Amino acid sequence: MERVTLRIPKQQIEEVEQMVETGQFPNRSEAIRSAVREMLNEQDETEPHRRSTERSWAKV
Repeated sequence: MERVTLRIPKQQIEEVEQMVETGQFPNRSEAIRSAVREMLNEQDETEPHRRSTERSWAKV
């Protein structure tokens, strides 16, 4: 697993922290990983012809 650093608005982090405190996720990292997985799954569902390695928003 790789480590990444990102900036997230304070309000969003507070909401993630609340999800951790209520037991929805064990920690912030897992909550964010879950959100990324959901985004990737949604992308695959809306564009089934696109291979997962060909993400338009991932192009640099």
